[in-house]
Amino acid sequence: MIKTKTKEAVKLPLNQILDGDCIDVMNSLPAGSVDLIFADPPYNLQLRGDLHRPDNSKVDAVDDHWDQFSSFAAYDRFTRDWLKAARRLLKPHGGIWVIGSYHNIFRVGAAMQDAGYWILNDVIWRKSNPMPNFRGKRFTNAHETMIWASKEEGAKYTFNYEALKALNEGIQMRSDWVLPICTGHERLKNEEGEKAHPTQKPESLLHRLIVGSTNAGDVILDPFFGTGTTGAVAKKLGRDFIGIEREEAYRKVAKKRLAKIRKYDSESLQVSASKRAEPRVPFGQLVERGMLRPGEELQSLNGRYTAKVRADGTLIGNDVKGSIHQVGAALEGAPSCNGWTYWSFKREGKQVPIDLLRQQIRAEMAERPN
Repeated sequence: MIKTKTKEAVKLPLNQILDGDCIDVMNSLPAGSVDLIFADPPYNLQLRGDLHRPDNSKVDAVDDHWDQFSSFAAYDRFTRDWLKAARRLLKPHGGIWVIGSYHNIFRVGAAMQDAGYWILNDVIWRKSNPMPNFRGKRFTNAHETMIWASKEEGAKYTFNYEALKALNEGIQMRSDWVLPICTGHERLKNEEGEKAHPTQKPESLLHRLIVGSTNAGDVILDPFFGTGTTGAVAKKLGRDFIGIEREEAYRKVAKKRLAKIRKYDSESLQVSASKRAEPRVPFGQLVERGMLRPGEELQSLNGRYTAKVRADGTLIGNDVKGSIHQVGAALEGAPSCNGWTYWSFKREGKQVPIDLLRQQIRAEMAERPN
């Protein structure tokens, strides 16, 4: 019997690994109850014979029964069924990540579009330490592809842009991620000392996508839980998870792994907020509060143009009237302009960006009791 606890008035088996076929289990869970799904489905590698290294040692390839399908048609049916079950579980603004190789990801992508998902990005995980191509008959397979999608077109999915930018040393996060595969202490072993799972994903990969597309307290479902990388990272980052795994050997390793995981402290879980998520502050509020005065002169940060503040929160400069954005764009001859980062005012002989005044108001709003 599954033990459950209440979250947002919906009973879910949070932070548990559920035994069973992923489609059956997903169909038994409440609809619209999950914020994010990370899926690492079987790749259907279609291997033909053993693969050996130059020293004639056998490569531990993915040849498990769960990765074997009788035909492409059988794999496509399986893909359509689990994607349908997964989509039912997503909240209206939920998201999904699916990872795969060239063997399956193109078929999965088409099935996702057919099912109604709206593809947001494909992300290339470029492995910094890939397995060599021992036969020398093809390129070294050095990447896998992830598809990130919302439940439907127009959904307001979670995207923590500023947090990902901070992870990347202040540079906008790109869609090619260079991260190593699991090696050393991160590679889990079974009781026989062998790799516990042939396709174990690195925690760094899950850390990046969970930070980027969920918030603390969100529920993350992994229908192909394996040895529990999704659950381990979710637990550390203060997210709830639901894992589904039919293989007892993998569940055993995952439970042992998760028992050792501790959540980061609450302060450490805070990430850089998206500017779009911050409270809107009209420029006119700066005038109303006397932070800027009607008639006060603003200067563009590049020093080329000036404009005067008017009592209604608009500007006038070079006979151009309008908002801080409209006047900046007109003066620069540009299609658009972010007036908050374009204009400055003078205090004690120094030019100060007007955005500092907006941040001051936002800080005051954050300090107010709810």
